[in-house]
Amino acid sequence: MTEQQTLWSVDETTSIKSYTLINFRTIPQIQQMSEETQFQMEVVGNVLPFKTNNYVVEQLIDWDNVPNDPMYVLTFPQKGMLIPEHYDKMASTLRSGADKKEIARVANDIRLQLNPHPAGQMELNVPQLKDGTKLYGMQHKYDETCLFFPSQSQTCHAYCTFCFRWPQFVGMDEMKFAMREGEQLVQYLKEHPEISDVLFTGGDPMIMKASMFSVYTDALLDAKLPNLKTIRIGTKAVSYWPYKFLTDSDADETLKNFEKIVKSGTHLAIMAHFNHLVELSTDPIKEAIKCIRNTGAQIRTQSPLLAHINDDADMWAKMWQKQVSLGCIPYYMFVVRDTGAQQYFGVPLVKAEKIFRAAFRKVSGLARTVRGPSMSATPGKVHVLGVSEINGQKVMALQLLQGRESEWVGVPFFAKYDENAIWLDDLEPAFGEKFFFEDELKTKYTKTA
Repeated sequence: MTEQQTLWSVDETTSIKSYTLINFRTIPQIQQMSEETQFQMEVVGNVLPFKTNNYVVEQLIDWDNVPNDPMYVLTFPQKGMLIPEHYDKMASTLRSGADKKEIARVANDIRLQLNPHPAGQMELNVPQLKDGTKLYGMQHKYDETCLFFPSQSQTCHAYCTFCFRWPQFVGMDEMKFAMREGEQLVQYLKEHPEISDVLFTGGDPMIMKASMFSVYTDALLDAKLPNLKTIRIGTKAVSYWPYKFLTDSDADETLKNFEKIVKSGTHLAIMAHFNHLVELSTDPIKEAIKCIRNTGAQIRTQSPLLAHINDDADMWAKMWQKQVSLGCIPYYMFVVRDTGAQQYFGVPLVKAEKIFRAAFRKVSGLARTVRGPSMSATPGKVHVLGVSEINGQKVMALQLLQGRESEWVGVPFFAKYDENAIWLDDLEPAFGEKFFFEDELKTKYTKTA
């Protein structure tokens, strides 16, 4: 690992350069686009977060294929990401020469209409200590797993245009999840022995310097919690900035921290986001994966199914096959959440299941660890199993892979066939007036009733 690091330090040292609304027009390829296209980016980028970097721009985007290139759509704002009413409102505000305060007011007004925290994240998932202290830097939805949002990780190397965590990045502090200290995390785990997994998320935890990230992980390891079995790190850094693990000043320290976690007997799972096959194609990504795996960490891969980007079964099959060949474990195909630009990226559930099944059929058993399509909805992770016919009625079969109540997991249920539905709320029960979990959901979680 050390020799490999030295080789990359000599041959391919790369410094990150970020592009936002402030400087995106300096990108040569953007300068070649029409002023109207650049203005459209500015309009959308004033509502939804926009940030990319030199690695994405130079190595992942095929500029000869723009505007249809999937990596371009994944990272650069597109006009269709806002509904016409919202687009026109922001466009007229910018054209009027409004000041920053007015632009921010209009942006926030639009954002509040985009369901910024779906599935009861703010109302239902924020835990509290036994002394009543609410932990706004954590979420605890499923018994075994809690999410931790370090305050230093509330950004990313580049933003995905579909990201359901977009409220973290737009300056609306009341919408953020963040926690400055790890002590309360340790205390909460002590009070909740049912928790076996801690998921570091954000933003992106790998945006933090290794010395800062290790403060959190060391606190967990030093506490010697008997219930803590796995530390997970949700990150897009592997695909958006692989140099984090290769040539950044803290690359070696990052990998040594991973080794320390593994050697402690705690399983380390890197939950890597790969949204397209091209993200697995560069030498830096392949080397970063090798370096991470050499620490003993496991890499699991996940992505939502996205219109305009990856709604293609052949691409998914090739992506899963490539992930396996690189030593990664395909984990989830998600459904785009009901927030932000869902209307632009959403794929009907019936079509999503067909794409998943077509891709699933083309891979070996080693890639069939993947599950999906799955919706992270209010009751839990709803898995679309397929379309069937019962007593002459065409229905959609579903189950919960995770649930707010563990008893709900794995129970099959059925919805009326609807080829246009893109989210659980669009579905109606096939038999009876309610889905099996609805009464208990309303009784125990009245804030979403």
